[in-house]
Amino acid sequence: MQPKTKERLIAFRKSNRRMPRRRMDIPVDKLTYKNPELLAKFTSETGKLIPRRVTGVSAWIHRKIVREVKRARAINLLP
Repeated sequence: MQPKTKERLIAFRKSNRRMPRRRMDIPVDKLTYKNPELLAKFTSETGKLIPRRVTGVSAWIHRKIVREVKRARAINLLP
């Protein structure tokens, strides 16, 4: 079954693209706001969070990263 329009087909392909290889090298116990060097790997030069589809981390680790980055920003450890 094909989508009705070209725009829907493009959106379908975007949402169903394959994730990059999973990253297993991230120590979950080190993911805290007190470790800004590790958290900086998941932010761009401008300070934005890098999306999960680019980093390849699992959903629950990505949610933990987001939470800890926001905490680190709140106490000025990250820009």
